[in-house]
Amino acid sequence: MIFSQIIKDYFVFAKYALFSLVIFLGSCIEPPFKDPFADIDHLELGNPSEAQNDPSGLDNYLIIKPQYTLSYNSETATANWVSWHLSDIWLGSTDRQDDFRADTDIPEGWHRVSGSDYQGSGFDRGHLCPSADRTLDAEDNSSTFLMSNIVPQSPDNNRGPWAELESYCRTLVADGFLELYIIAGVYGKGGQGLEGNRQTIDSGNITVPARVWKVIIVLEKGENDLFRMDETVRVIAVDMPNRQGISNKDWKDYQVTVDDIEDKTGLDLLSNLPSDLQKALESKLDIE
Repeated sequence: MIFSQIIKDYFVFAKYALFSLVIFLGSCIEPPFKDPFADIDHLELGNPSEAQNDPSGLDNYLIIKPQYTLSYNSETATANWVSWHLSDIWLGSTDRQDDFRADTDIPEGWHRVSGSDYQGSGFDRGHLCPSADRTLDAEDNSSTFLMSNIVPQSPDNNRGPWAELESYCRTLVADGFLELYIIAGVYGKGGQGLEGNRQTIDSGNITVPARVWKVIIVLEKGENDLFRMDETVRVIAVDMPNRQGISNKDWKDYQVTVDDIEDKTGLDLLSNLPSDLQKALESKLDIE
C-alpha cells in the first residue's frame, strides 16, 4: 500500500510540474498570432493642428479610424490633413471597392459630403490616404472611400505626379524592409479642373483647394519607431498646385522642405520629435 501511494503521489507531482513548466514557457514565448496593427499609431509623428474630437471645433475636428486619422474642416467640407502608417502589412490583393460615401463620423448637423457631390464639377474625387495603401482586406480599402478622406483634385494632378508619388511610396515598402509615416493635406482656395477655375463646388458647400501637399518619413522597419528616428532619417515633402497641365510633371519637381509646408499651412508637423531633431528633419530637402 505504501509503495502504491508513493507511485501515485509521484505521478501527481510530475503532472503538476509538467503543467507548471508549460505555463512558464508559454509566458516567455511571443504569441504566434500577435496583431501586427496593435502598436500602430497614425499620429506617431504628432497632431499637426492639435485637432480634438470636439464638435465645437468646426474647422479642426479629429476623426480617428483604424486605417488613418484626420482633421476635418466643416467650413471647407474636406480634411485639413490625413495621417497614416504604411508598410507591407497593410498591402494585399483586395480589389478597389469604389464605394464613395458620406462619413457618418462627421457630427450631425454638418454637411456630410456624399459620393455624388463632385459630379459634373470637373474635379476628381482625390484620395489623401490612397486606396492602394489599404488593400489587406475589403474593410480597410472601403474606409479610404469615405468622403472625409477625399478632396476636389484636378485630374492632371491626381492622375499625374500625385499618383506617381503614391506609387513610389508603395515600392519603398514592398520588400518589407522599410515603413513610412505619411501626412497629406490641402491649403488655399481655388483650383483648376476640367471645367476651368473654381473656388467651390457642390453649390458652394465644398471648397476647392489651391494646393495639395504631402510629408513622408522613411525608416527601416522595426519597433519603437519614434525613438529610432535620428537625423539620418529620409524626409520627402512635396507641395503641388491643384491645376491642369501638370500630368507629365515628375513629382520630384515639387519637392520642398517640411519647413516650407509649415510656413504655408500654419501646421506643426513632426511635433512629437525632440525639438533639435524636429528642426533638423524639417529643414532637409530630399535628394535621393
